[in-house]
Amino acid sequence: MMIDVHCHIIPGIDDGAPTLEASLAMAEAAARDGITVIVATPHIITGLYETTKQAILEGVERLNQIISQEGLPVEILPGSEVHIEPDLPGRIQDQEVLTINNTGRYLLVELPSAFVPDYTADVLYQIQLLGITPIIAHPERNASLMRNHAALKEMVVRGVLTQITSASITGYFGRRVRRTALELIAQGLGHMIATDGHAEKGRTTQMREAFQIIEKYWGTDIAGQMTRDIPLAVCKGTDVGLPILNGRKKSPWKYSLTSKWKLF
Repeated sequence: MMIDVHCHIIPGIDDGAPTLEASLAMAEAAARDGITVIVATPHIITGLYETTKQAILEGVERLNQIISQEGLPVEILPGSEVHIEPDLPGRIQDQEVLTINNTGRYLLVELPSAFVPDYTADVLYQIQLLGITPIIAHPERNASLMRNHAALKEMVVRGVLTQITSASITGYFGRRVRRTALELIAQGLGHMIATDGHAEKGRTTQMREAFQIIEKYWGTDIAGQMTRDIPLAVCKGTDVGLPILNGRKKSPWKYSLTSKWKLF
């Protein structure tokens, strides 16, 4: 069993699945890959995707009904991927933003792809004051964080979690992104794996392959934590504890990235 906490599977609501048929194809692919729970996380971006909570909840309900009728062993939960903006804490207080599974505990937050805004630390802190733990979506694909892991570490030290994309681990986005993803995991800065599925042609969920890669270098327990245990706690709205590599006496990364393992 694996849980995907980041997927754009609701049809016609953002840049994800364009049609119901595409949504069902994504659900079928997820089931084949061993995913049993998918959190629908449509974009919320001011001026671009003004997705409402009600639209998400209704979309999830309808999609679950159809998936059940089709006999697919997959459950869809509500959520959102919210672009970081200075007024995000206020929007949360105004009940405009949907947390993962609507529990009020975890929120998937997206940074711009090229940089980290100056207001990021303050916004994340204000979100935490509301009792919500931010989860940074795909930090391995942020150009600034790729160069500066220390900036992400500062967020994690303050209690922020991160989600690494399965396709980043498998190399779909290129060698540099893959290297960054694996380095972040090695440093304890990657906490859960998700697909960030958008129904693109030629791109599968790649969760099983990502699991196998993590299992190879860190073991089955770590792979299970990142694809099942931590995502399950997030969906339930319960504590996930410290980053999964905390408490280990040394990094599981025993060899140079460019030497014995020849990852790339």
